[in-house]
Amino acid sequence: MKQTAVRLPDATYNRLRAFADSSGRTPASCIVEALERYLEDIEDLRTAEKAAAEHRNAGSRTFSLDDLDNYLGLED
Repeated sequence: MKQTAVRLPDATYNRLRAFADSSGRTPASCIVEALERYLEDIEDLRTAEKAAAEHRNAGSRTFSLDDLDNYLGLED
């Protein structure tokens, strides 16, 4: 396992410390979990953006949500 240092504003550190203390965890474990979730979200976003760009570049048809509802007969 690798180690790195992060400088946090005092207010952020205080929030992190309070959360860690209230959850019975270490600040480091909270940081690791938060970073892992963030990276997963960013990777998912990049994958979605790439797929959307490929879809647009291929000239594929797109539907608004309203158009899709109408197409599927789900209009209110």
